[in-house]
Amino acid sequence: MTSALPAAASVPASEAALRDALAAGAAPVARASAAPGPQRTERIEAELVPMSAWAVPGSTAVVAIRQQIKPGWHTYWRNQGDSGGPTTLSWSLPAGVAPGDILWPLPERQRLQSLMNYGYSGAVFLPVPIEIPADAAPGRSLPLRVTAHFYVCSDEMCVPEDLDLALDLPVREGAAPLDPRFGQAIQDVVAAAPRPAGIEARVALADGRLVLTASGGPLAGAAPKWAYFHPFEGGVIDHAAAQSGERGPQGLTVTVAAGRGLASNGLKGPISGVLSTDLGAWEITAEPGAALTGVTGDGAIGDGEGAQTAAVAPALPDFAKAALFALLGGLILNLMPCVFPILAMKAASLSRAAHQPAEARRDGLAFLAGVLATFLALAGALLALRAGGQALGWGFQLQSPGVVAALALLMLAVALNLSGVFHIGAGLQGAGHGPLSRLPGVAGAFFTGVLAVVVAAPCTAPFMAFALGAALFMPWPMALAVFLMLGLGLALPYVLISLNPRLLARLPKPGPWMETLRNLLAFPMYGAALWLAWVYGRQTADALAVLFGAGLMLALALWLYGRAQAASGKARTAAIGALLAAIAALGLGVLAGKAPAASSESAAAASRLSSQPWSEQAVQAALAEGRPVLVNFTADWCVTCKVNESTALSSARTAQALEQANAVYLVGDWTRRDDAITAELQRHGRSGVPLYLVYAPGRAEPRILPQLLTEGVVIDALKDAID
Repeated sequence: MTSALPAAASVPASEAALRDALAAGAAPVARASAAPGPQRTERIEAELVPMSAWAVPGSTAVVAIRQQIKPGWHTYWRNQGDSGGPTTLSWSLPAGVAPGDILWPLPERQRLQSLMNYGYSGAVFLPVPIEIPADAAPGRSLPLRVTAHFYVCSDEMCVPEDLDLALDLPVREGAAPLDPRFGQAIQDVVAAAPRPAGIEARVALADGRLVLTASGGPLAGAAPKWAYFHPFEGGVIDHAAAQSGERGPQGLTVTVAAGRGLASNGLKGPISGVLSTDLGAWEITAEPGAALTGVTGDGAIGDGEGAQTAAVAPALPDFAKAALFALLGGLILNLMPCVFPILAMKAASLSRAAHQPAEARRDGLAFLAGVLATFLALAGALLALRAGGQALGWGFQLQSPGVVAALALLMLAVALNLSGVFHIGAGLQGAGHGPLSRLPGVAGAFFTGVLAVVVAAPCTAPFMAFALGAALFMPWPMALAVFLMLGLGLALPYVLISLNPRLLARLPKPGPWMETLRNLLAFPMYGAALWLAWVYGRQTADALAVLFGAGLMLALALWLYGRAQAASGKARTAAIGALLAAIAALGLGVLAGKAPAASSESAAAASRLSSQPWSEQAVQAALAEGRPVLVNFTADWCVTCKVNESTALSSARTAQALEQANAVYLVGDWTRRDDAITAELQRHGRSGVPLYLVYAPGRAEPRILPQLLTEGVVIDALKDAID
């Protein structure tokens, strides 16, 4: 789920940032083609309806946006919570007629695993006061027109919906009765909507927690069973965190984890929101200051989530589908270019152990354990960071220059080992075993499994996108299971061969050819180290020389270590030199990890396609001009992205098709962390790059292209966007 739709002048000032975010593509006023009556999409029906049968000159009339939301979908409150966006209104009214703010009903709490949103489902009325001028002529009707911008979401996807609504409101003298259709329902919503009620409130920030005390008004002498605070602003609280409370003779206390905005910037001023209890809900404004008296001592109260939350839990069939797709994605990952060097190493070790079934089985299971353990560690870190509010996706570790530098040095060390510069473990030269194309024993097989997962991160295979995107919104046991299925798919071919003696018997016997193969396999690893160094250079500003220095010192240390191995008892000098060089390499590596970030640069700079940086504003601006949009979400460390960009996205025919369609080419560069791109990926059910979208004017949703692009696929999509 992603950022909100543009807000109108009728929404509170706290939502101005949401309005500005997409203002380029928003209609400033409702379109004149709006007609009275219900308007529908596949997910929502909406209508502009009155509370009273007519309006009186010089009075305030109340109209409402009636929503009938399809089961399984929801819209949002003024503060949407962790994702989504509020309903906003763009009015077109006769002269002298002025709309007020939406009178928001108390929202439902909609928990989606680690997220908490505030919104509505089913039938919803959003009342809006309308000022009627005193010179409005009785006997005539006022044409009210509004474009309602909805963000309609399910547990799997979000769809922005714009509906043009209209109401011809009669003007008459005299008291007006309730409208026979929806008047009573709107009046009930107006009566129940939270309002100020003379409650005094104070707020303080202590140890990362927000402590809210409230007393007086309807709270004095009351005994609520639960209380919950809905702030009007985002970033004030951790929406998904449990709220604890305590009541006293004059009021109550609510404590909740502070949001990222408040925790980083501190408490700068008053905090406004809705204090909801089982006895009622009221608007409050809490001033910074010491806790009020009489708000504790009468026992603990809950936050009422059991009664209020609209829980969203993935169905078992969805989990089974995600797990199956993860398994298929893992199998296909074996064919992706970033995994080739590691799998080639394992193929060589299979050949060496082909006629030792017990050793082959042991290595196969150890390799599987290494793959699964690393997937588990990466998935656990990803889910934990996301639960802490970080916007991250698959491959997040490669967005850190320090991690990329460390991996480049690791690949260099593996390549030097394969080149015979040094050996790991004892017995590599003995018992008829030449130097192996792997680390020795179970530990070596396990480590190679770890390495396979690490280098697989830049690749996203078909089927992985759906599986990982869905996993990020599942309960953590299900999410970890999906990641483990992905690891199983990656390791499965090697494991099946290692467990099958008949297949092993078909492999060639060990011999001198293995030494040549071992040395040859060093070159893909050198290539991987150079590629990671290139990625590091793109991520940092003028720090590549430091990484090269670390690589040089590491190579010297490993060469001296190899000399010490060969010299047996006369290795003291070489060992000391190796230690000093290793220390130098480590120091330079640490400096490389702390290098400053490079300035933003388009990932498609080398492409023949003229591009602009992606933003939602740029998409909406192009669509408003009637131009199709091709969006490429990419990263320099994504091998699949680079392959697509060097073929399908850099051909003369693609450039010609883009020009003929008068399309705009936008590039979202995810090489370094970008929360806006992460949110957009999640909106389309993805957890990583690549993602290719083609927007067509007049169509609500973009077309999602395959992850493995061809020139024809891109050209056909562009042609379809203008048909």
